[in-house]
Amino acid sequence: MDIDFWRGKIDGIDERLMELLNERSRCAVEIGKIKRRESLPLYQPEREMAVIKNVLRKNRGPLDPGAIKRLFERIIDESRRVERLALEERQEQAKT
Repeated sequence: MDIDFWRGKIDGIDERLMELLNERSRCAVEIGKIKRRESLPLYQPEREMAVIKNVLRKNRGPLDPGAIKRLFERIIDESRRVERLALEERQEQAKT
């Protein structure tokens, strides 16, 4: 197998990753709506730590645990941003 084969595999994986990350963001929007409705805090460090521990437990290599942790910290940051946007949008709608 040549380099183009492996690059093609990576391109396909990247496409699936994007689909999953966007689905995760859609879930974060819904969580943001629930947090607004139930007056829950946006930032929940214990939940974020649980997410990271969960993915680290599922890591079967070759990714370094430190790299996984950093990656998911960024993913969680983006989820929090999406949740915040959903909260702000609902607040704006409530004003009108």
